[in-house]
Amino acid sequence: MIPRLLEVKPLRGYRLWLTYEDGVKGTVDLSGLVGEGMFVLWEDEERFRQVRIGDGGELVWSDEVDLCADALYLQVTGKQPRDVFAKLRLLSESHA
Repeated sequence: MIPRLLEVKPLRGYRLWLTYEDGVKGTVDLSGLVGEGMFVLWEDEERFRQVRIGDGGELVWSDEVDLCADALYLQVTGKQPRDVFAKLRLLSESHA
């Protein structure tokens, strides 16, 4: 199971500093998404800086954009889903 996201701090250049309940901390760079599809909202960097943690633990920007904190955890740690989810690991090993 992926730990819960505890804190998010917006940084310059469309980056976020994230802190998870297991002590993992790190930065994700979201600049590659700016202006694409629903991420057009972020063309105004001040809007990007309004990020918050939603009720379900996701990252949200108003009611227009949300991102899964689990996917960002994998990005920060460099882990694969099978490294974090025991059932996926078991399935992966049984098919090897």
